[in-house]
Amino acid sequence: MSDPTPPEAQSAASAARRATDDPYVFLIPAEALPAGFREKVAAGAFTPAPTRPAATVLLVRDGAAAPEVLLLRRHGRSGFAADAWVFPGGVVDAADRDLSIVDRLDGPTPSEWAARLGVDDPAEAVGYVVAAIREAFEETGILLARDAAGAPPAADEALEVARRALLSDVIGIREIVLNQDLRLAGDGVAYLAHWVTPQPEPRRYDTRFFLARAEPDAVCVTHEAEMTDSVWITAADAVRHFEEGGLRLLPPTIHTLRRLVDLPSADAVFARVADAPVPMILPSMQPHPDGVAIVLPDEARE
Repeated sequence: MSDPTPPEAQSAASAARRATDDPYVFLIPAEALPAGFREKVAAGAFTPAPTRPAATVLLVRDGAAAPEVLLLRRHGRSGFAADAWVFPGGVVDAADRDLSIVDRLDGPTPSEWAARLGVDDPAEAVGYVVAAIREAFEETGILLARDAAGAPPAADEALEVARRALLSDVIGIREIVLNQDLRLAGDGVAYLAHWVTPQPEPRRYDTRFFLARAEPDAVCVTHEAEMTDSVWITAADAVRHFEEGGLRLLPPTIHTLRRLVDLPSADAVFARVADAPVPMILPSMQPHPDGVAIVLPDEARE
């Protein structure tokens, strides 16, 4: 769902970021910062805002030479990360935590997801997984599900009507899979990363990143109210464009892409993250002569 926070509440996370010589340090230039933000960071004059649970999903498919990932370009009017290229994702809704979805969710049990994500409440864990699947469907039209024959659902008018109803809060993801006799492909979702927004930011998220495989012929149809463009791109090309200033990426996005640049296939991507430890990554913000630096912690340094 779109975030209702008004444009005047934009944070430094919406500002332009630039690569530095250190791959674990990113610069927000002074001219892109909200008024007074650098001074607040320098003085430590802020009270950390509470975080909102969110989920992001990295959709990957095999390309001609290397695996490709799907990036979406956020709308220029977005209150968060305007014009940035991001993975599909958003805030966890209350309905995502409804355990009645489990009878239509393949893969690990709620307790197994809770153990993998390091949370106590199975409903909380399921909420992250379902939110990732739901947001991917809302923002791209790609539904990570299968029919009774084990095939992905056809991208037809009925599915698009269901998507529009979901975006309008007329129907929930559980009703969609029940009405179309589908099962959510939770068994094809892998836990990838855990990022928390830096403390000086006024809008903060506790975001779980997931990995999921897209069909080779998957077509992205963006939700135009939130996204303006999309691209299937190799991790190496995305990193190169970012470092040359051609792609605007947030630190979690570029850091994730850098983890994948040497992998030859989608299978290799999944093999790298399977059962790998997932530390919480909470970047810090520090004053910089040219603005504010975002510094990744030791947990992000491989």
